[in-house]
Amino acid sequence: MEHDTLTYDELLSLNRELKQQLEEATDAIEAIRTGQVDALVVNNGSGHELYTLKTADQTYRVFIEKMNEGAVTINREGLVLYSNTKFAAMVKMPLEKVIGLTFRTFVHPSAFEKFERLVNKAWEEDCKEEIELITANGEAIYCLLSCNTLELDEGPALSLILTDLTLLKETENQLRIKNLELAAAHADTEKLNNELEDAVKERTKELYLSREHFKYLANNIPQMSWTNLPDGKVDYYSPQWGDYTGLSFDETTGLDWPDTLHPDDVATTSAKFINSLKTGEIFEVENRYKRADGVYRWHLNRAVPLHNENDEIVFWVGTATDIEEQRQQLEKKDEFIGIASHELKTPLTSLKGYLQLISSYKNKDIGPSVKPYIDKANMALNKLQRLINDLLDVSKIQAGKLEYAFSEVDVSELIKTCVENAGHVNPSYNFIVQDGHHLFINGNAERLEQVMMNFINNSVKYSPESKKIIIKSSVHDEKVRISVTDFGIGLSEDQKERIFERFYRVEDKKYMTSGLGMGLYISAEIIRNHNGLIGVESDLGKGATFYFELPLMPVSE
Repeated sequence: MEHDTLTYDELLSLNRELKQQLEEATDAIEAIRTGQVDALVVNNGSGHELYTLKTADQTYRVFIEKMNEGAVTINREGLVLYSNTKFAAMVKMPLEKVIGLTFRTFVHPSAFEKFERLVNKAWEEDCKEEIELITANGEAIYCLLSCNTLELDEGPALSLILTDLTLLKETENQLRIKNLELAAAHADTEKLNNELEDAVKERTKELYLSREHFKYLANNIPQMSWTNLPDGKVDYYSPQWGDYTGLSFDETTGLDWPDTLHPDDVATTSAKFINSLKTGEIFEVENRYKRADGVYRWHLNRAVPLHNENDEIVFWVGTATDIEEQRQQLEKKDEFIGIASHELKTPLTSLKGYLQLISSYKNKDIGPSVKPYIDKANMALNKLQRLINDLLDVSKIQAGKLEYAFSEVDVSELIKTCVENAGHVNPSYNFIVQDGHHLFINGNAERLEQVMMNFINNSVKYSPESKKIIIKSSVHDEKVRISVTDFGIGLSEDQKERIFERFYRVEDKKYMTSGLGMGLYISAEIIRNHNGLIGVESDLGKGATFYFELPLMPVSE
């Protein structure tokens, strides 16, 4: 067995076994020397044989030869009078060469003084001590040297019994190494434990401070706020929630919307909240919360998920901002827009009629220089009429009255009409059509043309340097996609998220833009009423592609 592969427990067990054997051998030898043993049973290989210590010297020598320890007899001068084979093997020297040498020959130089003290003491009394010997080839071996005096015919002699402690020392060394390793591991463990305790204390302190900061902010902002777990259960409401609703935490745990929301807002709010819990998307909805006095007020709700290092949602943080005043102002604004649009439409129609009459007047008194001004006035009136029509559409959308008849629409004809109109208004642009399909959809051709012209006008407006615009139709998943691509200024990520909002306009410092920011908002409502999808793909500085998708009508047999 290789000792360097033994485990700590195995080395400890082996060490105890060797020490026990050493003690037994020492006790047996001591008993023999002191006359406590009258006989010995020796295994001679074929069986056990009884020997008495009073038998012939040859019998005693047989016993000595059978010993596992080295046995040497020396005189007062230190000469070896007798040695058994075991000792000769220990010092790696032939037996016949051992006898006659001084025993000091086999003592390691570093142990000379210890050996002299031990031998001098041994002549007076029995004694034993560990000592280091040296073999014939210079190797050091550790032994337990037991000394007893003998009376021989030639005179007194000293009996030396040597027990090889090499294995024991090696085991002890391995134990020492293991103990050092264990101590080092213990020290490292203790150090790591202290570091972990310090880290936990620091982290606990940070969490405590973060919690206190959050509570301080939540308790002092005007918005109502809450946190909920990944399963949707609310585990915190700010005091503002109780102040507003008049309900305790236990009465609204779990965000009991039927008790606090306007009945018309329950379905939409619940659907969006459940979808956010499933997808991890930001929760955002406008709804009406019931105040303690029974009055409902509009709020903007927004909740964002917080993730751990494994990108798992730990909890959500939400706020509800009172937007009742803003909603009222917006309603007044919409009401004003509706009234103003209707009031402006009548004089605008009259003015356009007068300009048409002037254009058709044949009197020679009107010089040719007047006609360009009339054309410019007509262009300005057309632009103003489009703005007024947009305002009227927005008013209808807000009132839920944007309705129109549906019929079969030829996509190719729709694209052709829009491109022709765009070419007349913007002759410097190159409109490239990628159609080639004979497709039909169910919709309102006038409104879909309004959407496409809005896409094209925006492409022209935001790509003053690149004159190429691509109008394309394609089919996938039983849907028709119509897209308009330009190579202008493009949109940022934030702009793409807000581009279809009402009154939102893309501002660019380099290019002056006009409009009220309602075209894309109206377009989105039109496509929504067609049960379609509207969207944009864009990289800032590389242009944009606006598109809408509508269900494809089945081909009639």
